[in-house]
Amino acid sequence: MITKEDKLKAIKVGAQDKTDVGSPQVQVSILTARIKEVTAHLKVNKHDNMARRGLIQMVGKRKRLLKYLERKDFEAYQAIIAALGLRK
Repeated sequence: MITKEDKLKAIKVGAQDKTDVGSPQVQVSILTARIKEVTAHLKVNKHDNMARRGLIQMVGKRKRLLKYLERKDFEAYQAIIAALGLRK
């Protein structure tokens, strides 16, 4: 589980204004933080299949959100990809 501070950092990366906590950009940045944490956990605990399943679900959700964002607001999509350092 990501800490409250990590989540606030992730929100600041994707937020459009200071009250924005639910836009696709924010959701993608929070999911990216969680994905990084679970990936680090799986490097140590290779047989944790439930965590692996959750990771696959999070990656799929992030992919769907990015696809939606690309379709609706291409500039915001490019900005969040650059800010998070994701591959297209």
